[in-house]
Amino acid sequence: MLKPYKTQSEKYEFISKQHGGYYRHNFIDHAYLYNLYFPPEAVFKRFKDQIYDLVLNYPVAQDALAELVSKIINQPAERIVVGNGAAELIKIVSGHIAEKLIVPVPSFNEYANAAPAGKFVEFPLEFPSFELDVDKFAAEALRVKADVSIVVTPNNPTSLLIPKADIIRLAKKLELQNCMLIVDESFIDFAENPEKVSIEKEIEYYPNVAILKSMSKAYGICGIRIGYMLSTNSKFMKAVKNGIHIWNINGFAEDFLRVLPDYKGKFIESCKKVRSDRDRLYSKLCAIKGMIVFKPTANYIFCRLPNALPSAPEIMKKLFIEHNIYIKDCSGKTQPDSDRYLRIASRTHEENCKLVSALIDVMDITKGQNVN
Repeated sequence: MLKPYKTQSEKYEFISKQHGGYYRHNFIDHAYLYNLYFPPEAVFKRFKDQIYDLVLNYPVAQDALAELVSKIINQPAERIVVGNGAAELIKIVSGHIAEKLIVPVPSFNEYANAAPAGKFVEFPLEFPSFELDVDKFAAEALRVKADVSIVVTPNNPTSLLIPKADIIRLAKKLELQNCMLIVDESFIDFAENPEKVSIEKEIEYYPNVAILKSMSKAYGICGIRIGYMLSTNSKFMKAVKNGIHIWNINGFAEDFLRVLPDYKGKFIESCKKVRSDRDRLYSKLCAIKGMIVFKPTANYIFCRLPNALPSAPEIMKKLFIEHNIYIKDCSGKTQPDSDRYLRIASRTHEENCKLVSALIDVMDITKGQNVN
């Protein structure tokens, strides 16, 4: 493949405009957020053994896909809609269902990107804690006459979890004003005791709540694109389902859903490894003088650079050019001082150590710190 760049600087300019395909360009990706320890090799062997059938035949359609996910999450199939990644479901909700959508920011930008002009309202998170005040959020949803509210927990980019009790209180407040609450739990498997902090198992008690989940992140399958939405609100789910075409999921994704229940134990162990690597990375970042590091719940860490340093985009670019490591700056997020913040995805412990050493080098303020 002929590369569209000749120098590392040109390579950075090219990569910074891409939305995937990073594996083709030989750098360390601390930007995208996925589980490096799953799926196991046996899943890939299965794909190889069945590649002719998976490529040559039509996959199943929505009802059968919902049955497959129902076996994974132990929920009735009629409560489930399966998407080509969460992005497809976001596009349907933000772009076609919501009349007025409200989202705490900073957040995943796709909710805003998918919404038509004039239908999206930003609610600033408390600064500098970036915590959600659910009472103020519910009041603002009422004021702007929102019919759909969205919260991401753990949030992207902050990696902060919204307490389950707050989610429940918010759901009850919004129900009184006939507002649907979408709870994006795409990163919740990386939290400690995810089943205790998720409301998925109690979804039947909250008819105005839908859980949205990208499986790409936690299950490490970004390339085969699976997400789902779960709700007992049949009217809302019918509207979502009506936005999906008949064969929205490919054969590889279908087959992955078929075998996933066999690997539940391996999946749980993989998330434990992710948490261990993340926690050690968090400790190392906290040791950098002047860095403000938010305690993470997901598999990435939100940081504020020391004031004396160049901006986050400058640090990000220098890190790539000098060390071939790619991270994410938050200058594209809606938040105060957005160009001072970084979001760093955790990888293996060895890669995380190299990242911290490289970051210290390009920051040029604390050289010689121990990062082993």
